Amino acid sequence: MQRRRFIRDVALTGSSFLVGPSLMAAGVYKGSPNKKVVIGVMGVNGRGSFLAQKLAAIPDTEIAYICDVDSIAMAKCIAEVEKITGKKPKGITDIRQLLDKKDFDALVIAAPDHWHAPATILACQAGKHVYVEKPCSHNPEEGEMAIAAAKKYGRLVQMGSQRRSFNNVQKMVQELHDGVIGRAYFARGWYANHRPSIGIGKVVPVPANLNYELWQGYAPRMPYKDNLIHYNWHWFWNWGTGEALNNGTHEIDVMRWGLGADFPEKVTSSGGRFAFKDDWQTPDTQTILVNFPNDTAIAWEGRSCNGFNSEGVGRGVIFYGDNGTIYYGGGNGYIVYDADNKLVKEIKDETPIDATNTVSPTELLDRVHLQNFINAIQGSEKLTQQIESGHKSTLIPQLGNIAQRVGRVLNCNPANGHILNDTEANKLWTREYEPGWNLKV
Repeated sequence: MQRRRFIRDVALTGSSFLVGPSLMAAGVYKGSPNKKVVIGVMGVNGRGSFLAQKLAAIPDTEIAYICDVDSIAMAKCIAEVEKITGKKPKGITDIRQLLDKKDFDALVIAAPDHWHAPATILACQAGKHVYVEKPCSHNPEEGEMAIAAAKKYGRLVQMGSQRRSFNNVQKMVQELHDGVIGRAYFARGWYANHRPSIGIGKVVPVPANLNYELWQGYAPRMPYKDNLIHYNWHWFWNWGTGEALNNGTHEIDVMRWGLGADFPEKVTSSGGRFAFKDDWQTPDTQTILVNFPNDTAIAWEGRSCNGFNSEGVGRGVIFYGDNGTIYYGGGNGYIVYDADNKLVKEIKDETPIDATNTVSPTELLDRVHLQNFINAIQGSEKLTQQIESGHKSTLIPQLGNIAQRVGRVLNCNPANGHILNDTEANKLWTREYEPGWNLKV
């Protein structure tokens, strides 16, 4: 028991120390001893296992269930949580069976993108609060359905845009809104990585440890190939959403937030699969341009297969105003320049950032967003990225992908982001589902 307590204490104090004094001073590590939050985690091969371990180290939180269609990933995550807490979570393969359980409060979703909205809807229907990784949906219609489910069933739904909970990023956005660089009218964001080719996959037997039928879930059935699972599904339209939503959602959310923009009125995209000739379907190189009705615009550049840094970092955002500029390097700090490019001030945070980390580039900061979710369930805080806002930031790169696929500018209704007067593009607003898998709110 002393060893288990030591491991748990290291997990807690280690994260808190490395986050730096600015986050500690913000008072984010608070909880209520009167309400333990019991959690099930869905999808734990990578990001989900990280979330389970971080949540397990938060006081008044219990990881009761681990759900995964891969028995090896599930067993590994169960063991990791048990090391931290001394208590072994139960393993369940089918999310529908998990949601029949009445003895837990919230579902954390880190399964592939095509499961994000369906699992969110199912969880809300089962009376569970939800933490869903970005993107909150595979397509725009599902995002709207997730919002409807949260409202209909009165559940808290938080999207994993963790920068919304970083105290210095909150301060940066407030300064933008207060006019620190005058009127901020344009933002540029980027993400760069050096991903290798995924090759040409071969149809092979499904591994014994994987329930591929359940992994596909609501998506139309496709044969199992040896270059698909566990990560390369990101680059197939049937299950994934490409780099624009895999990573671009983060920068796009910060830009939209900083500019005070909601739904777009015009979206276009340029790019393609340029680096390799293989099974990869989504763009590996892409620029999405967006105009908003508040007379602002954003540009996001994604380079999946060329990791050359921009402005010295692999991911980041720059805000341009009529009286200065703000540089945000993707972590919990930022720099303000005046109209003559002279340094006004620099807000620093000591936490290291790794833009190429596929599990968590901001690993030591992410716990703050998870803590906010727990605190909101306990009633001591409001969610920093509820589903309505998460949907807006997910919709923009979704529209970028739609513009890319149809090859033209999309004109949108600025009240809700819906595509105007384009039948072909509107077919991609939703998706086809596997017969028998009916998604309803």
